[in-house]
Amino acid sequence: MVRRTEVWFYHLESTPLERVLPDLLEKTLAKGWRAIVRTANAERLDYLNAHLWTYRPDSFLPHGATKDGHGEAQPVYLTTDEDRINDAQALFLVDGAEPGDFTPFARCVVIFDGRDAEATEAARAFWKKAKANGHEVTYWQQSPAGKWEQKG
Repeated sequence: MVRRTEVWFYHLESTPLERVLPDLLEKTLAKGWRAIVRTANAERLDYLNAHLWTYRPDSFLPHGATKDGHGEAQPVYLTTDEDRINDAQALFLVDGAEPGDFTPFARCVVIFDGRDAEATEAARAFWKKAKANGHEVTYWQQSPAGKWEQKG
């Protein structure tokens, strides 16, 4: 039996990833889940790792990246690999990261920039594949006011 994963697509229009990702990770941790954030390259991973420490002065988002070690202990683990070292329930795919085998996760969150034609096309292709394989897919798009609206 194939595990069915919720696959949520977040179509960025007016708000950058750097503002959206921390909020989604906070909600994931509040649910009692662990998360993996997978990005496509090491430079972007380093940037996001530093950003999650400083994105808001009054917050603390516990996380670590591959080079920090102790990945199994991290509530949020940033990586470029397909490892699931921290037994996360949620996988976040950013900056064009490939999904690989996302079926061990309860939820896979794809965050893509709607102003990037290549990113949009890759998200559409993944949507079709996930839906065809029986996964529950949901599409969220930003309104002109920046609020998230479920579209599908």
